[in-house]
Amino acid sequence: MDRVRKFRLQPESAEILDFDEALLSAMSAERRAELTAEAAMLARVFAPEGDGEALRAMARALSSGAKDREMDRRHARGLAAALNRLATQQDG
Repeated sequence: MDRVRKFRLQPESAEILDFDEALLSAMSAERRAELTAEAAMLARVFAPEGDGEALRAMARALSSGAKDREMDRRHARGLAAALNRLATQQDG
């Protein structure tokens, strides 16, 4: 019986994808602007010192589904992406 060799192709390179940026880029400019404005408002209220880690904590809570009773899941995930973007800009 012939043995069948299995070849595994090794990728020559890999690309790291920022899911939050991809999600925001896929939205309309109007929707992205709304989420960015909402994220900035939350940042002014809950992280007035520009604490990027506080913004990321809010984003994690939204992404985890902890606020599903209060907010539509799609909106929560988009807002989390906008908060992460804002946190990255503030770390900057």
